[in-house]
Amino acid sequence: MSVDEPLTTEAIGQPNRLGIGIIGAGRVGAVLGLALQRAGHTITAVHAVSDASMGRAETLLPDVPIIEIPDILRRSEAVIFAVPDDVLESLVAGLAAAGHIQTGHLLVHTSGRYGTAVMQTVREHGAIPVAIHPAMTFSGLSLDADRLQNTAFGITADAVVAPIAEALVVEMGGIPVTIPETARPVYHAAMAHASNHLVTLTAQAQAMLEAAGIDQAPKLVGNLMSASLENALSNGDQALTGPVSRGDTGTVAKHVETLKALDDQDLFETYRAMAVATARRAHRAGFINAAKLEELQHALEV
Repeated sequence: MSVDEPLTTEAIGQPNRLGIGIIGAGRVGAVLGLALQRAGHTITAVHAVSDASMGRAETLLPDVPIIEIPDILRRSEAVIFAVPDDVLESLVAGLAAAGHIQTGHLLVHTSGRYGTAVMQTVREHGAIPVAIHPAMTFSGLSLDADRLQNTAFGITADAVVAPIAEALVVEMGGIPVTIPETARPVYHAAMAHASNHLVTLTAQAQAMLEAAGIDQAPKLVGNLMSASLENALSNGDQALTGPVSRGDTGTVAKHVETLKALDDQDLFETYRAMAVATARRAHRAGFINAAKLEELQHALEV
């Protein structure tokens, strides 16, 4: 198998069928439970608190009981913690202190922020912590399980259990990517910057068009953004186009004037920050010279 070929269960080996519990039936937890169930694992139980989570669990995992967390740990070989980042450490530590963690438990969390150190307390009880973060946005619907195909998962795990984590990801249709423990904060910031801020940029661009009375804003920005993303992923800074990369200072100055007139400080600040960053990247990539960079920066200093 070449290094460019995706891992498959034939190449990496298939883990034994596991009894897996799900703690947190939010948009991520319930979908991963469905994907693992489709792969042949048994979803032993799920924990859900809010009405939305309970409804999601009943829809995606209709035959799986909704029970309390200690009961899930008692009846499961592996447990997925799909809970908010700020809750994870205290939740796991509390369960460990209360004696609910068993030797041999495979405990998986889905946080992008953390590696395995956040679950350090479970090691004292002979359990095995693993971090598996799907680099995808979730709607909480069954179609998300299909979208896991070819989705990258950021994995942090001890070398001895990394093959199990990788195999679970491959079984869900994903692509395992190893993230060192020390790189988790940078990894998560990069994922948030790419995903969350794209939503903000998209919403701002659409709102500008709609405020100007221009129809079909999603269609206008959609094709443009999709092509830009595809080109950027393939070509990096060489994908830059537009007035900043051409050094069209007059056009950029007109943009600044126009945006100031819209009286939307968030929009103005976002455009300015992105334009300055783009100008610097255009200079480093050889699109514009130092003099033109200085011109653009002056035009953006308001």
